[in-house]
Amino acid sequence: MNIRALQREDKESIRELLIATDVFNNDEINIALELVEICLDDPRQQEYEIFCCIEEQLLLSGYVCIGPTPATDGTFDLYWIAVAPVQQGKGVATELLEFIERRLRAKGGRMIVAETSSTLKYEKTRAFYLNKGFVQVAQIHEYYRPGDDLVIYSKHL
Repeated sequence: MNIRALQREDKESIRELLIATDVFNNDEINIALELVEICLDDPRQQEYEIFCCIEEQLLLSGYVCIGPTPATDGTFDLYWIAVAPVQQGKGVATELLEFIERRLRAKGGRMIVAETSSTLKYEKTRAFYLNKGFVQVAQIHEYYRPGDDLVIYSKHL
C-alpha cells in the first residue's frame, strides 16, 4: 500500500468509492467532494488534508480527510475515512489511520475527534473507532434526524 497526498485524478475515484460503500447519502457524498475540491483548488489552504491509499494497480483503495479543529491547540477532526468495499477488512483503514496519527504527532497534534451516525449502517465504523483506541465521548440524540444520533469519539495521541 502506498499512501500519498490527494491528486486531481483522484476525485472521480473518491466519488465512485463513496457511492460503492453504500453507506453515505447524496448530501454526505457532496460534502466529501466539496472538501476534495477545496484541497485541489487551493493547495496552500490549511483547513483540510486528504491522503489516498493507492494499490499496486494504481487503484484508489481508500482515503482519509483531516483538519485542525478551529480554536484548539493540537486537536484535529477526522472528517472522512473510507475504503473501497473490495478492500474492506484488508487493513487499508488501519494503514490510513496510522499514517494520520504519525503525521499529527509530528505536527504536535494531541487529539483526534471523529463523528459518526448511530444508525446500523455505521456499526462497522463505530466498531473500527473503538478497536483503534478511540473512546466514545458523547452522543446527541436525534442529531441528524429522528432515530439517527450523532456519536462522537476521541483519541489522545
